[in-house]
Amino acid sequence: MATHPPIVPRGGKVPATAQGRGLQRSRRSDFAIWWREIDRTLLFLVLTLMAIGTAAVAASSPASARRLSTATVRLDDLHFFYMHVRWQLVGLVAMIGASMLPRDMARRAGILLGFAMLVALMLVPVMGFTVNGAKRWLNLGMSLQPSEFLKPAFAIGMAWILSWRARDPNLPVIEICTGLMIVIGGLLMMQPDFGSAVLFGGVWFVMVLLSGISLKKIGMVLGGGVTFVVLAYALYDNARHRIDAFLGGGTAFDQVDLAQRTLLAGGWTGSGLWLGTRKLGLPEAHTDYIFSVIGEEFGLLACAVIVILYLALVLRVLVRLLDEEDLFTTLAAAGLIAQVGGQAFINILVNLQLFPSKGMTLPLISYGGSSTIALCLGIGFLLSITRRNPFIKRERFTLSSVGIKL
Repeated sequence: MATHPPIVPRGGKVPATAQGRGLQRSRRSDFAIWWREIDRTLLFLVLTLMAIGTAAVAASSPASARRLSTATVRLDDLHFFYMHVRWQLVGLVAMIGASMLPRDMARRAGILLGFAMLVALMLVPVMGFTVNGAKRWLNLGMSLQPSEFLKPAFAIGMAWILSWRARDPNLPVIEICTGLMIVIGGLLMMQPDFGSAVLFGGVWFVMVLLSGISLKKIGMVLGGGVTFVVLAYALYDNARHRIDAFLGGGTAFDQVDLAQRTLLAGGWTGSGLWLGTRKLGLPEAHTDYIFSVIGEEFGLLACAVIVILYLALVLRVLVRLLDEEDLFTTLAAAGLIAQVGGQAFINILVNLQLFPSKGMTLPLISYGGSSTIALCLGIGFLLSITRRNPFIKRERFTLSSVGIKL
């Protein structure tokens, strides 16, 4: 049956009830379009990892709460679980809100966020406060770690700059992005945050490689990466201690060794929720070493499922990009998923004693305020950028189609 617009009275005003019905229909229509265009498989994988994170933080919360309790302040065993659920709810709101943005608006939001967080990162050495020997946070009524929010913004900003090359191949976009990476890397090393510097460098390398550079420049980039690690080892105590500990010896080595033993203690099926004992000796059980807690209480099979979910997350985005036409979308999505996947596998390798300790959380699973919200925001940007009308046939995207030669 056909619907007719409401009858407008002589005064020219639409009745309030009609306006309300029109607004409700508009909202339902916007939601229907959003639901049709987003990658629902990607959203399901993300929500599954977040659900696992809820159970994992519940398992690890008693260990961290007891470790951080003092004679004057006694934390409830589930203190970090309650806090994590709150942060997850805020993160979900940020994710859905960002995913509903049009692609151009998501790009602008990412660029503005990147500029704001770069300024905040510059303020950390001056106004930041120290936790566990690292000055990474600003007190803005709540603790804010600018580097966490800079991660998704960095991928979007880099993609925007590199996409200029599609219009003019002669623009020095690689040089601009390299200069930006050097500035961010220097600011991170001042905190010091060697792990985040490595992650930013990895995302930068992936995006520059995808944008199209010669083999000669690839060799220069790899040489620069080796030089960075050597200089970090020679000039920064934080990096040197972590590398030395990985090679054997020191407190950090003892922590990673304990994490590996905790991971294997539960066998294939685990000891059961809240029945693990080795986790009680783990530092940062709810953040850096939560993967080991999962291994002890839920078993190696659960750990394998998590690894598969992360692989599926990365592969899903890459498959979706196979027929993408827009260069910015391809680079931004690749950068965002490289950041999430790279951080996940660095954390997992640390827990397996296959990588130097980085002080890095497990994305979408570990407890965190800034990290949880920033990761959800990044996923929201990813869902927004990869939105597409399913009824429009798309041609396969190639770098040569925009004049870029490898």
